Amino acid sequence: MHTLSDSLSVAAGLIAGFDPKLVEIVGLSVAVSRTATALAACIGLPIGATVAVARFPGRGAVIAVLNALMGLPPVVVGLFVYLLLSRAGPLGSFGLLFTPQAMVIAQTILIAPIIAALSRQIVEDAWSEYREQLKSLGAHTLRSALTLLWDTRFSLATVLLAGFGRAIAEVGAVMIVGGNIDGVTRVMTTTIALETSKGDLPLALGLGVVLISLVLLLNFAAHATRAWAKARFG
Repeated sequence: MHTLSDSLSVAAGLIAGFDPKLVEIVGLSVAVSRTATALAACIGLPIGATVAVARFPGRGAVIAVLNALMGLPPVVVGLFVYLLLSRAGPLGSFGLLFTPQAMVIAQTILIAPIIAALSRQIVEDAWSEYREQLKSLGAHTLRSALTLLWDTRFSLATVLLAGFGRAIAEVGAVMIVGGNIDGVTRVMTTTIALETSKGDLPLALGLGVVLISLVLLLNFAAHATRAWAKARFG
């Protein structure tokens, strides 16, 4: 059992010395969340932009659903993906359960609605400003959506950073579908939970410092991106 000061000292040593186990866990966490964010962007951005520009019956309900899905309970998503990928599930034959791919799927399901809902609001604000101009140029719904996605790309970059931050901080869903297997599916959040439960604090503290640093860096990057875009493009 380590005292708090001893644990902090050892944790600092792990970070400063680029401990191989810590580096491996951080690397897997970043890789999984980066892939999930890219996939969620491919799903969420087109949906958000289309809903922002298009006018169709039930649009209000779709927006309400998107907003509601932003609060998806992670453990429920984890259970859903687990049932899909288990041997008795429809995708069980692919053997993806308890792999990094399963964690990517769970994180993608979690953050795709967040990206879709936030991008929908950003694109809709831009649509209100440029609607008449785009219509006068004969741009149809899809063309308008794509144009506005490009025009608001810097604001949308902050949405993707927010999605990545949400993904890398996830613990419940990835614990269920990944199994927290050492050297295979053990990421920062699940390792922190495991090491804390064991009373082995140095690695948990080290990973906690890295995780908080990443979240702060993402928030700084989002703020800097917004400020730069506003200064350059108004």
